[in-house]
Amino acid sequence: MATATRTFARALRTSARPAVTAAPRAAFRQSGHRFYSSEPPKSSGSSSLLWLGAAVAIGGGAGAWLYTNNGSASLTPKVVNPTFADYQAVYNEIASRLEEKDDYDDGSYGPVLVRLAWHASGTFDKETGTGGSNGATMRFAPESDHGANAGLKAARDFLEPVKAKFPWISYSDLWILAGVTAIQEMLGPEIPYRPGRSDRDVAACTPDGRLPDAAQGQDHLRNIFYRMGFNDQEIVALSGAHALGRCHTDRSGFDGPWTFSPTVLTNDYYKLLLGEKWQWKKWDGPKQFEDKSTKSLMMLPADMAIINDKKFKVWVEKYANDNDLFFKDFQSVIVKLFELGVPFKEGTEKWVFKTSA
Repeated sequence: MATATRTFARALRTSARPAVTAAPRAAFRQSGHRFYSSEPPKSSGSSSLLWLGAAVAIGGGAGAWLYTNNGSASLTPKVVNPTFADYQAVYNEIASRLEEKDDYDDGSYGPVLVRLAWHASGTFDKETGTGGSNGATMRFAPESDHGANAGLKAARDFLEPVKAKFPWISYSDLWILAGVTAIQEMLGPEIPYRPGRSDRDVAACTPDGRLPDAAQGQDHLRNIFYRMGFNDQEIVALSGAHALGRCHTDRSGFDGPWTFSPTVLTNDYYKLLLGEKWQWKKWDGPKQFEDKSTKSLMMLPADMAIINDKKFKVWVEKYANDNDLFFKDFQSVIVKLFELGVPFKEGTEKWVFKTSA
């Protein structure tokens, strides 16, 4: 049943992405509940360098290539000064693999890649300038073992073949590019991207407790997000990412999706928060809410906090009523999140990547 549902969802996403105009995509986003899967998650020699020069750049405008011979018969290409075309190639590779494993969650790695990019960025502390996406320090323990990062090994492992194919890109840039790719491929807004992050070692790992605790309320949310430099409106806009994916008992302890379309980004999260009646779920797991009508959706205490707080709720209502406004504000705040603490070189331009057909 779940497999058929995912196949149907893919067909919808493909048909909603025309080559010339985005209008059908916008109409599709507004079409309401589309699909839902109730299937639970299953559970060193010398080196010589050969400079080929910019005149022989590969791929029509791609960066120049440097070939490294590590004592083997083959030459390994390495991009020097990569261009937009090079990053678009990485985007395309990620996009082509998002749905390669039909039995992973709801049939897409998209949501977990967004979570990886989010959690890599959300450790930033504006007072100390530490944390953020520059460094990809989740590659190391203890950061990889922090409770909030449970399950993200799946996302990191998913990206290893991409890193192997494009060794010139830093993990830090790759993780954020994967989040950008996932958002756009799941029919979200265009997310401008600029490269320039570098990888750091284990000494740069951040302490536990910098990411939001879903079991907490509005005071906790403000403490966490104000530390990064966000305001109330931005907190609510970022929360809209919960339209994607689901919780897992073997990761966070919580269970279930927030929306009926967990691989398509819309403002349904806000609509459901306001439009459904929510009750405490009766089970042996941590405290969470379930929708009274179908008992197939869930909300976390932190989700309910943004409708129990008057200042937050104003923005929940705005986004529930206007998907375009949500997309506009989400685009702005997710770019801000992804760039926190990154020392970009002056003049580094932002790019918008072309989505897959």
